[in-house]
Amino acid sequence: MSDTHSLEDLKDAMEGTPSTTATTPAAEETAAPAEPKLDKFGRAYATGRRKDAIARVWLKPGSGKIMINGKELDRYFARPVLRMILRQPLETAQREDQFDITCTVVGGGLSGQAGALRHGISRALTYYEPALRPALKAEGFLTRDSRVVERKKYGKRKARRSFQFSKR
Repeated sequence: MSDTHSLEDLKDAMEGTPSTTATTPAAEETAAPAEPKLDKFGRAYATGRRKDAIARVWLKPGSGKIMINGKELDRYFARPVLRMILRQPLETAQREDQFDITCTVVGGGLSGQAGALRHGISRALTYYEPALRPALKAEGFLTRDSRVVERKKYGKRKARRSFQFSKR
């Protein structure tokens, strides 16, 4: 009997509290599209990472020119696959020829550097145009790929590979 009484008290108490739907219009006003994050030169800056590579990316309105460590895209990344990886966020956002991109990238190999630049360009695009965030997030370009090479262990030939066994 006391259990029923306490449940009724809880029900009455819940009816007396303001509902959560009354607070949603205020929450929607705060969830309005964010303003662009630009520096004093009108550029968006972002950092991208992949494996051991770190890319710093500056994005500004322009004609679609991409400079990496002072070199043009075709000279820095000779392989078409790496250039395609780099252009994926721009193609998804349909902004291929609207932004000039200046990048500095250090560490890792070419594949890791291309992945770091893709991550950095995606983040810079969301800082310049926050409305592009859902499209880039759906493609997975804003997620930092945290996979790195496993370290070599002592007593092993590689990270997990053992030395070849010899019976004699």
